[in-house]
Amino acid sequence: MKTVQVGLIGCGVMGCGLAKALTRVEGARLVVVSDPDRQAAEKLGQELGVPAVTDLGRVLRRRGLHAVIGAPPPFKHREVAVAAARAGKHLFIEKPLAACLPDADAILRAAKRARVKLMVGHVCRYHPVHRKVRDLVAEGAIGRPLLLHVYRLGGPWGGIWAKSWRLSREMSGGTLMEVNAHEIDFMRFVFGDVRSVYAAGGNFLEKRADFPDLALLTLKFQSGAMGFLHSSQVSALGGYGCRVDGHEGSLLIPSFWGEAAGVQHKRWEGENRFIPASDLKGIDAVQAELTEWIEAVRGDTPAPVSGEDGRAAVEIAEAAYASIETGRAVELGRGASGAA
Repeated sequence: MKTVQVGLIGCGVMGCGLAKALTRVEGARLVVVSDPDRQAAEKLGQELGVPAVTDLGRVLRRRGLHAVIGAPPPFKHREVAVAAARAGKHLFIEKPLAACLPDADAILRAAKRARVKLMVGHVCRYHPVHRKVRDLVAEGAIGRPLLLHVYRLGGPWGGIWAKSWRLSREMSGGTLMEVNAHEIDFMRFVFGDVRSVYAAGGNFLEKRADFPDLALLTLKFQSGAMGFLHSSQVSALGGYGCRVDGHEGSLLIPSFWGEAAGVQHKRWEGENRFIPASDLKGIDAVQAELTEWIEAVRGDTPAPVSGEDGRAAVEIAEAAYASIETGRAVELGRGASGAA
């Protein structure tokens, strides 16, 4: 197909961002936006000059529609994705793929049966500093990977992100999915598949939530390397960075974003060099991920961030919650019942 006609389902913060980015993607055309909140849908529709509706069925029945971007709250992902797949529409689902593993599996089954493209919005793969870390590790810049330590620290939900559904693990997947699906996927992107998860954490400040607002995850990768994720909504100072150690050198990322963003690289015997983020500029990360999704649809090639990638992030987060609750490590592929 020459031009992929796309509908947006979900006009929240992320849905609006995805819709606006799609207007800059060659070979794609946004033709309708939808949200149960009529005001939200009409506001975005007027801004982008496209029809706005409140009913999912009206989107999927639209003549000539090829694909949908699904960006409702996570507990709605299964309903939206399964309906779209059954209607034969290609799918881009904002992360997390789902708020629980059964919903993720249902989405994968529906996409496979309908033979539609399914891509998950793990956008960190397209941010320049994240991508540079992955490329350096893949190129052998630090030798055999040993440790990947990532931290993402902040405070409780506020501002435009303060929605009641974000306080429910059943509806959002909790912080480990609604936020840290990004970091979990990034860690897999750099180090590969995860074998087991051990986690500790608790709820300390955000007592309205029914999930941990502080979690410390230790990951064992299939390669034998180790990972550590520090997830926090209890930090007044905040921060977002990582470090990677290998048997021939290390990478230090003081920040993925902002003035300090960049990658510091040091081999055991070599100079300490810093690559600022300003040297790594590319196109907008959201535009980049949507461009690759549209190219996969137009060229009938595999989606670069697959449904299986999205499922893996959900599985790791669920394993971490199970580990926090039981105090034991969880082997992946066996669920919470596989606690060792």
